Amino acid sequence: MIKGLVGLLCLGLLPSLAMAAEPCKRLTATGNPEYPPYLWHDPLDPQHLVGANADLVTHLANSLGLEIDVLYVGPWSRAQEEVRTGRIDLMAGYFITDARRQQMDYILPAFLYTPSVIWARQGHGFVYGQWSDLQGLKGGTLVNNSHGQQFDAYARQHLMLEAVPSARQAFEKLMHGRSDYVIYEQYPGMALARTLGIDQQVLILQPPVSSEGLYLALSKASPCNQPALREALGRAMQQLNAQDVPQQLLRLNLQRSR
Repeated sequence: MIKGLVGLLCLGLLPSLAMAAEPCKRLTATGNPEYPPYLWHDPLDPQHLVGANADLVTHLANSLGLEIDVLYVGPWSRAQEEVRTGRIDLMAGYFITDARRQQMDYILPAFLYTPSVIWARQGHGFVYGQWSDLQGLKGGTLVNNSHGQQFDAYARQHLMLEAVPSARQAFEKLMHGRSDYVIYEQYPGMALARTLGIDQQVLILQPPVSSEGLYLALSKASPCNQPALREALGRAMQQLNAQDVPQQLLRLNLQRSR
């Protein structure tokens, strides 16, 4: 009797197990919505993101016969939470850290590299040539943002950084003199400064604090996270990199985001 019940239960589970093993044909992705030319709000469709990263995801999807919607789900901190929990499958552009590796499977190789730089107000610059020059100054950054694992570790121990939800807030605090500098990626910062009308009032201090690879990352909590999908995405990414597609898309979107 017991064996019979077990057998019936196993038979009942077979369809659901088969369905779980089936590869997903439609996935969702998101990212930082204040990140031109990589990602930004689609002005014609506020529910979606556009930019070089979104275009690259579309190329990947087409090459694999998938549908991937690149959605706007809120500010950067919210986007990370949505992917971490698996409510969104993919992050379209993510730096690698050990903490993030616990929650994400990264698709190798990186598709682009982006410099993180120091932004200051014109007329309020300071001598900067290395990380230690930032000690004693008040800096701004984004919630849950990373500028490379080495710099993140240094900043936690030695720098005074206040994290805010959006890059717009960080730059507004800078312009009101409530911070001495902002750490943010170079191209997105340039685009945002133009949008805010402050591109002639800010300056970039060199050298960059870091230059990190941008990766596609698949949530470990996503029901679509299967080895076959990760392998297929990795192969497709290698092919697109070999054809210089990410750089071509970046150049196109640099013009588009102006």
